[in-house]
Amino acid sequence: MTGTGSTPSDAAVLRHLEALVAQPSVFTASDYTAITDYCETVLRQTGARCHRIASARPGRAGLFASLGPEGPGGVLLSGHLDVVPVDGELWTSDPFTLSPRDGRAYGRGAADMKGFVACALAAFEATAGNTLAAPLKLVLSFDEEAGCLGIAEMLPHLNPSIGLADLCIVGEPTEMRLVTGHKGKASYRVECYGGSGHSALAPTLPSALHMAADVIGILRRIQAELASAERPSPGYAVPHSTLHAGVLSGGVALNMVPERATLECELRYLPQNGLDETERCLLDEIAALADRNRADFSREDIGIEVTRTSHYPGLGTGLSVALQDYLLRLGADGVAGPVDFGTEAGYLAELGMPVVICGPGRIAQAHQPDEFVALDQLSQCSAMLDRLVDSLATGGPDLCGAP
Repeated sequence: MTGTGSTPSDAAVLRHLEALVAQPSVFTASDYTAITDYCETVLRQTGARCHRIASARPGRAGLFASLGPEGPGGVLLSGHLDVVPVDGELWTSDPFTLSPRDGRAYGRGAADMKGFVACALAAFEATAGNTLAAPLKLVLSFDEEAGCLGIAEMLPHLNPSIGLADLCIVGEPTEMRLVTGHKGKASYRVECYGGSGHSALAPTLPSALHMAADVIGILRRIQAELASAERPSPGYAVPHSTLHAGVLSGGVALNMVPERATLECELRYLPQNGLDETERCLLDEIAALADRNRADFSREDIGIEVTRTSHYPGLGTGLSVALQDYLLRLGADGVAGPVDFGTEAGYLAELGMPVVICGPGRIAQAHQPDEFVALDQLSQCSAMLDRLVDSLATGGPDLCGAP
């Protein structure tokens, strides 16, 4: 490989990043457990206690790992192993071959978020054989890009395996700044069932596409209500909860009234407001729409079914003075506040641990052709984890007053 770091730690990070990028762990693949195998092999060689979690969905597996004293406490690092597809993207190099050049390392997942995972693996290697007063822990999940499905499966096993931590750092790309919040998200599939027939009789038949269009109208009306009713939350590009219709399909021919239509939509909600009330309002309005259609057409065989297809909670970490102080001393590059993209952090925070997001790279590079992470960002992250290990050797974080 051309292009190496300036320290042994930097070289180890690039070595691991090269191996991780070479694993095409696209979340739509039927099986990408080879990347979990690689990480487990590396971690076991450091002496870490590893707990592999096989998914209920075939071809996926996650890991918990821990070095140092057993049980609760210490610091938990969190990353996901899956990446988005490269189909249709125009890359100037092989997306699954790490290409370091011009101060950057190119490859699918380099920023989101194999760069951080590589730094974590190198930190475990550097810690091997050392005595820690508080444990260094790691969770590596799967299917994050599918809506944080993997971490939801794994979390019931965290406390029984390696124990909760005093602090969790989720290494999504933030340019090494501290991120303390993001919206939660729920996605839905709305199936509309109408009645087929000749389009010349369209007004007399229940069109599934018309019903789907009315559902979109409901989304837009609730969106307007949220924009006016919610207290704006500073730091977000859109300072209130949002509803969005992303995919609509239905119909087979122009001269036929469509019998079925499918709409995919999402709700992104402010963490302080929660999901329940807005979701209940949405579902109630859709149910009322279905009832009106059944009454208007005097048919009981038409209707609308709504399925929540994925969900992850929002994050709203109260950054205490002690917690902020500790992280800045480790090497975090200031406080960024909330961000507009979602992560697994909300799930981890629900366990009662203080959780922050801080990792190398820029989110603007994620999911893009020629995705890259800057080498100096990897060095900064590696140095931060080195200082974290030093802290754990003497007792771990003193977060008195942290939420």
